[in-house]
Amino acid sequence: MKFTKPLIALSVATALAGCAQSTVETGDSFTLTVAHINDTHSNFDPVKSSFWARNKLVYNEFGGFPRLQTMADEYKKAAEDNDQSFLFLHGGDAWQGSAYFKLNEGAMNAELLSRLGIDAMALGNHEFDLNNTKLNQFIGDINFPVLAANIDASQDADLKDQTNLKPYVVYAFDGNKKTEVTDLDNLPAGKDIVAVFGIALDDMPNIAPNTGDVIFHDMVESSQATVDMFHAKGINNIIAVTHIGNAVDVDVASQVNGIDLIVGGHSHTLLGDFTNLGHDNGGEYAQMVPNPNGQSQTCVVQAGEYAQAIGQLDVTFDANGKVTNCAGLNVLLSNDEYFHSPLREAGSEFSADETANVVSFIEGEDNITITEEEAVMRQIIDTKYKPAVTEAYGKVIAQVPEEINHERRPGDGGTDVHGSDVAPILAAGQYYWANSPEVVAVTGMKVDFSLIGAGGIRTNIEAGEYREGNISLELLPFSNFMSVVPVKGKDIKELIDGTVSATLPEGSHAGKFPYGGHIRYQYTETTPYQSGKLDYVEVMTGTADAPVWTPIEDNKTYNVAINNYNATGNDGWTPLFTAQQKSSGRVDLAYVDDKLTGFKVKNIVEADGRFKVNYEGEAPNCKADNVRCNTDAQAVIDYIADNMPTLKPLEYNVVTLNRAN
Repeated sequence: MKFTKPLIALSVATALAGCAQSTVETGDSFTLTVAHINDTHSNFDPVKSSFWARNKLVYNEFGGFPRLQTMADEYKKAAEDNDQSFLFLHGGDAWQGSAYFKLNEGAMNAELLSRLGIDAMALGNHEFDLNNTKLNQFIGDINFPVLAANIDASQDADLKDQTNLKPYVVYAFDGNKKTEVTDLDNLPAGKDIVAVFGIALDDMPNIAPNTGDVIFHDMVESSQATVDMFHAKGINNIIAVTHIGNAVDVDVASQVNGIDLIVGGHSHTLLGDFTNLGHDNGGEYAQMVPNPNGQSQTCVVQAGEYAQAIGQLDVTFDANGKVTNCAGLNVLLSNDEYFHSPLREAGSEFSADETANVVSFIEGEDNITITEEEAVMRQIIDTKYKPAVTEAYGKVIAQVPEEINHERRPGDGGTDVHGSDVAPILAAGQYYWANSPEVVAVTGMKVDFSLIGAGGIRTNIEAGEYREGNISLELLPFSNFMSVVPVKGKDIKELIDGTVSATLPEGSHAGKFPYGGHIRYQYTETTPYQSGKLDYVEVMTGTADAPVWTPIEDNKTYNVAINNYNATGNDGWTPLFTAQQKSSGRVDLAYVDDKLTGFKVKNIVEADGRFKVNYEGEAPNCKADNVRCNTDAQAVIDYIADNMPTLKPLEYNVVTLNRAN
């Protein structure tokens, strides 16, 4: 028996429309309903998760594209029934993140995103994960524009002629009827005009690997110039769809006059209070941020990650385009089959009475709903794409008795001061692999410890059978190669101090947060969400069973195992770039014709806003058919297969982050 609540989306949408007081414009004000998602990262299937319902832990699943389709369709239907103006926006990073993307790259995203009925999407950093030829193909195949007002693609061979990559799009609304406006000098009379412009990260070349010849301009300057242009054309209702992170959204709003609404992405922030479900309070949804002129305000929203939730709000503009009301919420999209065990094995299913109790609980909560999967979307995934993915997962290398959680920053997602349990396993695996006889024979270096950035880790480790493909296709999908880098202890301390400090603000992008293997540190926040101090960094000189921790020495050189992306200094790991500017003893590791091969690095230079690695000889060619570069994932596969037939969290902690509050 199915216990579903298929009309909850309609009731929520109607309730929100009611809060805005008017669905038909009076001439004095205009109300727009906006649905939004972000950082979907190719999570076409649901994410296994859990929540608390009436003091009972419920193992369920959230989201997936078929549920997004159902909810988006219901929101649109509610808007149609109320003759309400409506937009559906995506805050960027549709690419990467699952086995589907590894196998199908941008093609599957193009097909399924086009079915959702999106009006516009921000240009995310992971949209640059392949190359601009494939990005250009993706943008040309989708039926909605990708927006970024602070880029110049005119010199990029692939993107220069792409007409669906735009700085902005402008719509004229007459109730629910919407038409695109292309001539801003001749705006249609009697219609409500809304401009939507995009903002991409201005330091994109140091975050994304393949930006080609695209030029990125300052986010604040470009935003203000774009808003001023709209105002000069007589357009006062202005939305920015961004992929810069919630904390940066708030900062931009505080520096720019005239953005009415920011629909964001990048920091994976599920705004709203979800403590009723045993989840985090993610911060204020629809936060109003004063603009520098002291007169206008900007409403800021974001909807989490991995297609688990969808946000919807009503924003009301006065006759001059100032926001007079902005209210809504994010809603998690659940299934209706629940388990007592994270393994979800037979016999652990909830009874009919227990299920009814959970359904009753959900019906009383605003921020979670039971959502049926839209049948056509489900069928496309299952018949066209899933068989190849299932085949690609390979052999079982471990059994996972209980789900192992990954959160980028300690304290998030219900974690303690030590944060992710996944990251230390991966870092230990990369340390183990880098010290194996095969690798040491190539590098000539025994590794002292390893470091890993939290943002490169894309999933939890789910309970049950664990296969090679769970690591190479999902957990570490970026096909980075491992590097062994000789670095001074003082540079490691600077790296840890700087990256942790950068992740303290609420809503900050925490992908740069560092974890390690055979190294540990403690950081204490002194000013809430602003600053703190690095208490200690210690290197393990014993074994995992009997660890001996020794303080890191400033002037001692340590051999460190890190993936090449972070080893080059990307994503705020700048001290590693600085340490290798003049010379580097680094060796990068990839398989050539199935033989592990070392590539010696001469130094790293900065050119056109990006870090460039110079090799003493040939560089690894990861595009070649005979070259396999994903040694970051292979390291972990080998470690787990050889040492952890039953996969559990490590016995010791590598990170301690003491927050001030």
